[in-house]
Amino acid sequence: MTTSSHPPLSLLQFDSSPERGFLPATDPMEHLPDEPILNQVGTELPKFLTARQFRHFIQDHQEVMGPVADDWGLDTFRCVMRTLSFAGHAYVWEDPDHPASRLPSSLALPWYSVAQQLGRPPVLSYASYALHNWRRLDPLKPIELGNVVLLQNFLGGLDEEWFVLVHIDIEAKAGPGLAGLVQAQNAAQEKKDEEVLQGLRALASSQEAMRDTLLRMPERCDPYIYYSRVRPYIHGWKNSPALPEGLIYEGVADYAERPQQLRGETGSQSSIVPVLDAGLGVPHADDPLTQYLLEMRDYMPARHRAFVVALEQRVDARQRPLLHGYVRDRKTTHPELWKAFCACVDLLAQFREIHIGYAERYIFRQHQSHASNPTAVGTGGTPFMPYLNKHLEETKRFILD
Repeated sequence: MTTSSHPPLSLLQFDSSPERGFLPATDPMEHLPDEPILNQVGTELPKFLTARQFRHFIQDHQEVMGPVADDWGLDTFRCVMRTLSFAGHAYVWEDPDHPASRLPSSLALPWYSVAQQLGRPPVLSYASYALHNWRRLDPLKPIELGNVVLLQNFLGGLDEEWFVLVHIDIEAKAGPGLAGLVQAQNAAQEKKDEEVLQGLRALASSQEAMRDTLLRMPERCDPYIYYSRVRPYIHGWKNSPALPEGLIYEGVADYAERPQQLRGETGSQSSIVPVLDAGLGVPHADDPLTQYLLEMRDYMPARHRAFVVALEQRVDARQRPLLHGYVRDRKTTHPELWKAFCACVDLLAQFREIHIGYAERYIFRQHQSHASNPTAVGTGGTPFMPYLNKHLEETKRFILD
């Protein structure tokens, strides 16, 4: 849409909410009825990997689960996708010196089928790793650190658990901020200054909570343990030194025995930062990371990536990002608006800066021991340090122009 007239946005249309952000509206399904082998895979995966027996287990079973039904509910598809995604990556990366270049049809066929239903590729993505991978210890208490645990792990242990739980807590804390951003967008369209201001302040409050949770990562996730015990299993098979050709999904007719190159799980597949960039109008010049982040949208749930696109399309009559143009025009007449907007951009920059520090400590400084776990590229398979810094500087400069 290229005019200044836009329909109002609502979080509901993008499968998100003020209470949970991009986390699902109902707590994720824990187990599958009538699928004993697949449930065994999910429950015992850490034991199989510790014993290096998971490939043998899969090879001993011609079927891991029954047929995929088109009429399964969304919760069931997400549950199956989670277990199959962990299983697929466990099979490939069980032996880091000898990753599997072929995935047996017992895993490949159902994984591909369920992925088609969800509109995502058959690879472990952030949605299965974090968004749909938790339960509450007390269902009457909030979704937050101290009350959430993972449903599925690779090896398990404190560091792996904490690494993912921090992301889940951030997703929950983003909810009120997403609501504030939508309020500010809609109010800017209707030229309601005070509602824009309320929305921006709600967004900033949410961003502060997200930042404070991100700062807790080192409490229980050690950089060496993350790099050597958590990270190896979430790599994909695109731009992979260990799997340069990709992965063959045996039995998947659409792939015709051709190796597939798919990105690994990464926080870049979370929709929070792309939504903030799009909603605040933060521009990023074209570079390899920008192209990579566009590609990451293919790994997001469909309605989440639609939210990013909808915000990018909200421009004013001068083809400026709607919200940024609105508050910029009122820098003199309503300086509180500009101040509140700048606070949101500054908090986004702070979030990026903390993340860069972790990327350096948890990955870049580590000693590479396997080609399957390179230090120079992220789990998505792209060089990260120079471009992360560039995107941070672009965010900081945005409110100085």
